[in-house]
Amino acid sequence: MRRALYEPPQKHVTIRPAAPADAAAVRSLIYRVRINPTRLDWRRFVVAVDREGRLLGCGQIKPHPDGTRELASIAVRPEYRRQGIARAVIEHLLAHHPPPLYLTCRTPLEALYVKFGFYPLAQDQMPPYFRRVSNTFNVLARLFPRLVGLSVMRWDG
Repeated sequence: MRRALYEPPQKHVTIRPAAPADAAAVRSLIYRVRINPTRLDWRRFVVAVDREGRLLGCGQIKPHPDGTRELASIAVRPEYRRQGIARAVIEHLLAHHPPPLYLTCRTPLEALYVKFGFYPLAQDQMPPYFRRVSNTFNVLARLFPRLVGLSVMRWDG
């Protein structure tokens, strides 16, 4: 991974690799926005920080045992949303990691990721890890009908 800093359109925000001092803030943000907190390792993250070094957002590329890699943990502090921070984090990660990459998201968020070149996969197109995740979610959705759908998507660059 290249260590060059990415400067999004907002000049007050810098995207950089996470440092040990960011670990607690990353974990706190992931819990705050209620996304999957499993296998959080600060060494895989990039962070969006303001001029004072405050964490505004983050994201990671998470490796899986079957060799696939997942764009994951894209999170922005609620008070900083709609300012291009998630977009900057995603673009940075895509620029520094070769395809293919996968992701899981709530079905209503598909349109966001399509803008970056991701496309939804049918069950039979999914790698084993993501097929298991999808199958598990489908079982839960039958038990809890109010759950929002889950999409598995792929990016080929």
